[in-house]
Amino acid sequence: MELSFLSLLPSLLAIFFALYTKNVILSLFSGTLLGVVILNDFSATDSLIGMYELFYALLTEAWILKTLGFVILVGSIMALMEKSGGIEGFIHFALHQKAFVSSPRSALMLSYILGVLIFIETSITALISGAVGKPFCDKYKIPHAKLALVCDSTSAPIGSLVIINGYGALLLGLITTQITATSLELNALELLIDSVLYNFYAMSALLVTFLYIYFGVDIGPMKHVSYKKSENYIQAEAGSMYLMLLPIFLMLVLVFVFLYYTGEGDILKGSGSSSIFYTMLSVLAFMLVYYVGKGYMSFKEYASTSFKGAKKLFSVSMILIFAFAIGKVTSDLKTGQYLATLATDNLNVIFLAGVIFLLSSVISFSTGTSWGTFSIMIPVAVPMALGLDANIALVIGAVISGGIFGDHCSPISDTTIISSMAADCEIIEHVRTQLPYALISGVIALSLFLLMSVL
Repeated sequence: MELSFLSLLPSLLAIFFALYTKNVILSLFSGTLLGVVILNDFSATDSLIGMYELFYALLTEAWILKTLGFVILVGSIMALMEKSGGIEGFIHFALHQKAFVSSPRSALMLSYILGVLIFIETSITALISGAVGKPFCDKYKIPHAKLALVCDSTSAPIGSLVIINGYGALLLGLITTQITATSLELNALELLIDSVLYNFYAMSALLVTFLYIYFGVDIGPMKHVSYKKSENYIQAEAGSMYLMLLPIFLMLVLVFVFLYYTGEGDILKGSGSSSIFYTMLSVLAFMLVYYVGKGYMSFKEYASTSFKGAKKLFSVSMILIFAFAIGKVTSDLKTGQYLATLATDNLNVIFLAGVIFLLSSVISFSTGTSWGTFSIMIPVAVPMALGLDANIALVIGAVISGGIFGDHCSPISDTTIISSMAADCEIIEHVRTQLPYALISGVIALSLFLLMSVL
C-alpha cells in the first residue's frame, strides 16, 4: 500500500472513540475494522475475510498466546496471594511492625521504589508495583488512578534506561544493523549506552512522578478522581507476608532464568513473552505446592480461587488482543513510515533531535508501541544524523524518548492497559489523569533535546 493520510485514520478513530465512549474494546475494534477496510480497498466481502484472517493469524502467533496467557495467569496469582492472607500480612507488617508505610505518600512511594528496582520487564514492573500498592490504596482511600500513574510511569521508563532486558536487546540489534549499513566505525554497545544517557523523557517521567508523590500536587483530571474500593480484591485474614513475598521473589528470579534459557546463554537474546509466560506458570505451580502442601488452603480452594482470578482478567486479555490487532493493521498500513516521511529533508541540525523526538512520539502514540517506533525511526534517524553531521547518540536517544513518551500516553498501548489492570483502574480514567504529567515530562525532554543540539 502507498503511503497516505488514510493510514492515520484507524488510529485516530480508535483514540477518538476511546476518549469519547470510554469503551476500549469497541474503540479498538472500530479502528481495526476501518484499517482492514482500507487495506482491502473498501470491499465489504474482502474486508470480512480480512478480519477473519487477521484474528486467525494473531491467535496462532505463539508470543501473542503467551502474552494473553500471562495476563490470565496473573489474575490467578493475585487472587491466590489475596486469598492466602499474604497481602494482608504484608500490610500488617508495613503498617504496624515496621511502620515504613504510614501515609498516602509513603504508600505510593513504596510502589514507586519497587517500580524503579524491578526493571527486568515492564509487565512484571507494573504488576508488582500494583499488587503491593493496591491494598495500601484501599487502606488510605487513595484513588487507584494515582497508583496507575506510578505503575505506568516507572515500567517502560525504567525499562528503557536499564538495558539488561528486552529493550536493550531490540535497540542493540537495530543499532548494529545501522552501523553495518552505514559502515560506521563505532561499537554498537557503546553507542547504545551513550544513547540511553540522552533518554530524557524516561528520566523526566521518573523525576516528575517522584515529585508528584512527594508533594501530592494534583493536576487536571487528577483533581477530580475519587477513591473506589477495589472490586477485584479478595478479603482474607492476615497471614504470613511470605505468602506474598515468596511468589514475587520467585517471579524476579525466574524471569532472568528463563531469559537466559530462551536466549541460549545470552539474557539479551532471550524471549520476553516466553520467559514471562513460563515464569507465571512456574510461580502458579510453586503456589500450589507451597500453599496446599503447607496447609494454607485446600486444593479445592486453590482451584476455585485460581479460576475466579483468571476470569476477572479475561476482559483485559480481550482488550490486549484488539490492541495487537490494531497494531498489526497500522503496521500493514505503514502508519509509522508515513509519519516519518513528514520530516523534511531540509531540516536544520539544531532542530533535528527535537523533531525526531516529536515524530517518534506521534508514531508511538498512534500505533501504541514503542518497540515498533524504534524499528521504524532508528533506520530513519541515523542516516539523517549522518547527513547533517549531528550527534548520533543524541538522535537515537530522541527516538527512544519519543517511543516511550507516545507509548506512555496512548490508550491503545499494552503497557497502558497492563498498568491499569495492575492498579485496578479504568483504562480511560488512567489515560486522562496521567496525560498532564506525561506532557510535563515531554516538554522537559523536548527542551533538553533542543538545548543539547545547540551545545
